[in-house]
Amino acid sequence: MAAEAPGSISATGTYIQNGNDDADAINVGANDFNKVRKSFGFWAIIIGLGITLWLAALENSVLTTAAPAILDDIPMGDNWVWLTNAFFLSSAAFQPLLGQLSNLFGRRPLTLGVVALFIIGSGICGGANNSTQLIVGRAIQGIGSGGIGVALDTVVSDLVPLRYRGNYIAVILLIYSIGTTTGALIGGVIVDHISWRWCFWINLPIGGVSLAITFAFLHVHHRRDTHWIDRLKRVDVVGNVILMGGTTSMLIAIAYAGTRYSWGSWHTLVPLLLGFAIIFLFGVFESSSSLGLTKIAPRDPVMPPHMFPTATSVIIGINTFLYTAVVYWAIFFTPVYFQSVQLVSATRAGIDIIPISLLGVPSAAAAGVVITRWGRYKAIHLLGFALFTLGMGLWTLLDENSPTGEWVGFMFTAPIGAGLLLNTQLPAFQAPVPETDQGTATATWNFIRTMGSVWGVAIPAAIFGNRVDALVAAGAVSSDAAAASLVGGGAYERATAEFVQSWPSAVVRTEVQHVYRLALQRVFQCAIVFSGFCFILCLFEKDIPLRTDLVTEYGLKDGNAVFGKNRETRIKIGAEDGVGENSTEAASGVIE
Repeated sequence: MAAEAPGSISATGTYIQNGNDDADAINVGANDFNKVRKSFGFWAIIIGLGITLWLAALENSVLTTAAPAILDDIPMGDNWVWLTNAFFLSSAAFQPLLGQLSNLFGRRPLTLGVVALFIIGSGICGGANNSTQLIVGRAIQGIGSGGIGVALDTVVSDLVPLRYRGNYIAVILLIYSIGTTTGALIGGVIVDHISWRWCFWINLPIGGVSLAITFAFLHVHHRRDTHWIDRLKRVDVVGNVILMGGTTSMLIAIAYAGTRYSWGSWHTLVPLLLGFAIIFLFGVFESSSSLGLTKIAPRDPVMPPHMFPTATSVIIGINTFLYTAVVYWAIFFTPVYFQSVQLVSATRAGIDIIPISLLGVPSAAAAGVVITRWGRYKAIHLLGFALFTLGMGLWTLLDENSPTGEWVGFMFTAPIGAGLLLNTQLPAFQAPVPETDQGTATATWNFIRTMGSVWGVAIPAAIFGNRVDALVAAGAVSSDAAAASLVGGGAYERATAEFVQSWPSAVVRTEVQHVYRLALQRVFQCAIVFSGFCFILCLFEKDIPLRTDLVTEYGLKDGNAVFGKNRETRIKIGAEDGVGENSTEAASGVIE
């Protein structure tokens, strides 16, 4: 009988965690994985990874309320978009490379390294005295944040079979949601009572805790059957450089479109079209082996074409991109509504966002239970996008006169839909991909998601800015001084209650407030189109079976850390006469 692969569940129902000849095993059916008792070490890894993600979640949500204060202290003009886009650009550009490095050199050094980078970037941002320092710090933070996402999803994929990942991702998302939910409030309190710099410095002690937990518990295998120099040569340097170039070119275009330059300007069109052309070139280069171009084919493509083996894979990829984009529209512009239309403080805006953010937690947990029980995700995706689209429609009805009961009721629908989609798209994307390629698939999916974040900030910012400029040009604001403060990206920079209420004339205050309301209405109207398109694409999805077995070369070094130390059933990987407690032959290959 052929040897079982490390990390698989054998035909006899034995779960094989890794290739170590001392690996623990337990004779249970494949569908009984959730019944196996997990040890403290297993849960420590899950919680530790959740804390690393909490760092990035806190940073994103803190900025939703802190950005106006930061920009008031360090004026950036129409360059304010780089406060977020530098973060997302570096995050997206480096994710595929970080995923490839984790396959070649192991999960542990990658995770420790990216958390350290995030901490360093946070320190630079907190101490920044000019826009250049701030942008550089945000770019370093972005590399760390992108790596955190790749490391987290990859390690969970290494430890948990596909069918059950939703449950464990839900645990991490609970921690993530706490960061997202409290981040806006923390940012508001910090801005109102301390200094915006602590929005970044707060990551230093949290990062230290994350590093300590990761260092103590994340001890996993990876193959060392080749010298590290040989492994380094396998990095797809050309592919990564092409991808980074295309990503950067596109982002430069969309960063200034609608603010410094119009969308029809050559300053926008040239880098945008060049970016698309470079991304197309990247696709050709990565597919060169299958196209017969073997002389230029990379040894190990960073994003091989077999990551999209079915139409459903393509649909999931598109919907992941668009879903992430519209969620970021909501994340970044909901505080603008509270501060510039409802005229509340940054602290109060953070408090008002809490119940909205919390609603995604139970729906994400419910989606995880459903996908584990029935192994189907299409119906969840349809319901999620339907609710999110409806929610965006309700948000367009909110104005400066909406009472608390109205905005509370209207804002509940969208986050419930978003929660249903939060932890079900990655398993669906991984389903048609072999378990041996899960690391690459995870990095690819994270890249798509991060690119959605980039466009999810740039596109609504352009829509918002263009709408404000059009309204001001049409005479919506009677004061020349107020009009000059709003155009050219100034409306977002000054989206605070203090700015709106600073005008002596009640008429001007009302006009400025109404301009904000109409611009936000246009932003949410466009979100309806994107979310509705995702719903239509979901109709063409197919439920690909979610595996209940697990094949991985990156299991825990101590098999006991997963199942507990009271297990008596042990196996030797690679036995010729079957896999079970009497097997004695060790697997080949060097796994350390």
